[in-house]
Amino acid sequence: MTVLSDLLAAVLERGLGAARQGDWSRQPLEELADALISTHGQTSGHLLAEQILARFRAMDDTAKLAFFHHLAEQMNVDPAATRRALNEYEQTPSRSTYRAYLAASEPPRQELIRRLNQVEGATGALVEMRADLLRLGRGVPELEALDLDFRHLFKSWFNRGFLDLKRITWQTSADILEKIIAYEAVHAIDSWDDLRRRVQPEDRRCFAFFHPAMPDEPLIFVEVALTRGIPGAVQPLLAEEREALLTKSADTAVFYSISNCQTGLAGISFGNSLIKQVAGDLASELPGIGRFVTLSPIPGLMDWVREAELTAWQGDLPALAAHYLLNVKDHKGAPRDPVARFHLGNGAIIHALHADADLSPKGRAGSGGVMVNYLYDLRRTAERHEAFATDGTIAASPAARSLAASGQSSLKGS
Repeated sequence: MTVLSDLLAAVLERGLGAARQGDWSRQPLEELADALISTHGQTSGHLLAEQILARFRAMDDTAKLAFFHHLAEQMNVDPAATRRALNEYEQTPSRSTYRAYLAASEPPRQELIRRLNQVEGATGALVEMRADLLRLGRGVPELEALDLDFRHLFKSWFNRGFLDLKRITWQTSADILEKIIAYEAVHAIDSWDDLRRRVQPEDRRCFAFFHPAMPDEPLIFVEVALTRGIPGAVQPLLAEEREALLTKSADTAVFYSISNCQTGLAGISFGNSLIKQVAGDLASELPGIGRFVTLSPIPGLMDWVREAELTAWQGDLPALAAHYLLNVKDHKGAPRDPVARFHLGNGAIIHALHADADLSPKGRAGSGGVMVNYLYDLRRTAERHEAFATDGTIAASPAARSLAASGQSSLKGS
């Protein structure tokens, strides 16, 4: 009888909810959000969530911004209630006072986001919603605070335990292959033939992370070249007429392109896990692979050269780039270059730098054509990650350090 009662109640609630949808379509979105927070019915909650997500997606930027301000201001944490709950917990620590403190210190908008995520397709819609928030809320303190709630929840929803690593091949669905072409952020894929050259040959690999709630949307992907020796230029890796290498002859796996796919997941780190898992899988599959390196751009180099008024500098550009990577810091005291921060934070070392390594317009504009190999020694990545995270220690080969010293000396003498 209990099961039958629950079933009849759900059917009745769905019927009432469907009848309400006509009224909801005339209510401001902010009122629907308030109603979703207060509702106790599962079916009506799902219908409300579907209505909110569909209407938000169709709104213009002005309406979206108004909705974000409502969440930021009207669904914010109550500082006075939080202080009272904390005082009660401090005076009488217990399960109930701690629960009361947790409830008071969590803004209602976090529960709203959770309830929105209960319907099919909601996770992807919320990722798109955060992309709008990042775009519209930059520099607005209350909206940047709201983003912390999205980021807090996404870090749980998109942690490594939920992600699936899949190899992208020429047999992967056309829908996903089209997205790989669209999302490639380092070395543009200009045709289907270009994509085929990156995923089909025996000495090429491509891997992506997916989330079960977004099975057709890659979150991040890496392109890998299996080579003999460490390459010093990217164009030969991408050459149309290149001859494929037999995998048994390869001794190096080169991560030459890593692309984040979802703007709404900015700040949710997948790259560390992706590189380490791909490296581990390749080491198991191909015992002959003894080195794992990147061939990476230095995207901030030429901006820094212009800011430092070094555009007329005639010295060795790789030496200047080595100095930039090892010695030039941002306002937080970390390496200024974002790609360097990423790989050094993963426990890699700056291994070697190469002139005229990327002759594309993008490579010349951002890096002056210079590229860098970051080396991943899987036995020491944890140790180096810890040193970088703890005190900012930058791991670099003797050759890279010598090159950086040369660049620094040339600057002082110029």
